Amino acid sequence: MSLQNKVALVTGAASGIGEQCARKLASLGATVVIADLNLANAQKVASSINESGGKAFPLVMDVTREEAVDSGIEWTVQQLGQIDVLGSNAGIQIVAPIESYTYPDWKKMLAIHLDGAFLTTRAAIRHMYDSGRGGSIIYMGSVHSHEASKLKSAYVTAKHGLLGLARVVAKEGGPRGVRANVVCPGFVRTPLVEKQIPEQAKELGISEQDVVKNVMLKETVDGEFTTVEDVANTVAFLAGFESSALTGQSIIVSHGWEMK
Repeated sequence: MSLQNKVALVTGAASGIGEQCARKLASLGATVVIADLNLANAQKVASSINESGGKAFPLVMDVTREEAVDSGIEWTVQQLGQIDVLGSNAGIQIVAPIESYTYPDWKKMLAIHLDGAFLTTRAAIRHMYDSGRGGSIIYMGSVHSHEASKLKSAYVTAKHGLLGLARVVAKEGGPRGVRANVVCPGFVRTPLVEKQIPEQAKELGISEQDVVKNVMLKETVDGEFTTVEDVANTVAFLAGFESSALTGQSIIVSHGWEMK
């Protein structure tokens, strides 16, 4: 499963799950592009990886802008010679009841999660095809790719949509050596999730402790959060898997919350 001499681009890689995925891929020998809206944080992550003996480059990318995605992928190939792994991870969360969910928030959620996944896929897969080596495209889904929760209409819709995109990419890309899979974590205690705890407590009229115990972790087998390391290890496994035997799949990393 070595990633030596491979080039990986991870979106939303300046913090949270994306950052840990980038660090893991770099530790296994990949040259990693830290693509993120926040250039300062991307530079910090890239510098840290480089200081640890890896190889990483920061890149400003707004995944909702076609020209930004296309130019970012083109820069990667021009500077590094190739792109072998795409980690489509960029995402946000906005929670609200459906009756008060604003249309701009709905569009923003789908633009980042779904438009971003499409645009980065389209740009990267062209180079994967041209290289003749294929590649691996990994989408950051969620248990909410399979399940639903209150207050998350846009998020659940987007995460379900990634399953369909990955399966189409797997069908189209398979004959040319491109694999596509979705990693589906349970709740990971990132700043994104920390922000949701008081928001959900307010909307549901319960304590923050009850949100964690009885909403977020209720269905797990051990009452534990999934870790960023758990997710990154799964991404690295899929990135380095050399056969199309594993494609078009969703890999659930959730402490048993969801079992398929």
